[in-house]
Amino acid sequence: MKRHIFSTLAIILFSIQYSAAQDYESFVQCEDTCSHIHGIDLSHYQGEVFWENVGANSKMAYVYLKATEGSTHIDKTYERNIELAHRYGLKVGSYHFFRPKTDLVNQLENFKSQCRPGDQDLIPMIDIETTGGLGTEEFCDSLFKFIDLVEKAYRQKPLLYTYTNFYNKHLKGKIDDYKLMIAQYSNEKPKLADDRDYTMWQYTAKGRINGINTYVDKSRFMGRHSMREIRFKHF
Repeated sequence: MKRHIFSTLAIILFSIQYSAAQDYESFVQCEDTCSHIHGIDLSHYQGEVFWENVGANSKMAYVYLKATEGSTHIDKTYERNIELAHRYGLKVGSYHFFRPKTDLVNQLENFKSQCRPGDQDLIPMIDIETTGGLGTEEFCDSLFKFIDLVEKAYRQKPLLYTYTNFYNKHLKGKIDDYKLMIAQYSNEKPKLADDRDYTMWQYTAKGRINGINTYVDKSRFMGRHSMREIRFKHF
């Protein structure tokens, strides 16, 4: 009987210690243990952001804000967020969620209506996550035409965001002239099938930061890459 009690207590104690270890590991994040340049990206999913607290976090150097999606959707928090992010000292860029089957000119005009050059510190970013049901060749034809429209409109190459698996399946070897932010939520750095270099790694979708009450996507620069490479050029 005593042995059973001691065994039960040992199990309970181990469970408490294991839970505490997990909580500690979830609290300690990449920016706490490395010296890379870190940032976040936000959309309406994060709700109201308390930018004075975000701006006080010296480990977050930049933020990418969702501006638009497809040909008509405008992120309802974009206007407020870009104003306050600037006010509290972050370098700001804007991104568009690309819809491959939606009219490309209308998508560009939607993005331009929000992503105004005078408000940008960082080059525009295109969020590439879906083929829209198109085959790879047809999808790439649509994407490359849209990238070209954005490049001509802003007179600089956009940053391209996608996931490791999506890149390997659809984009391998096809966008070598563009800077990439690669999303992969693991402790392992992304490895692209063509071994090409990438500028930034979005390493978690479950980051925590003072001033934001929900999970937030966090990213960092890789190797010797730095902020100057994605600065918006004002002509």
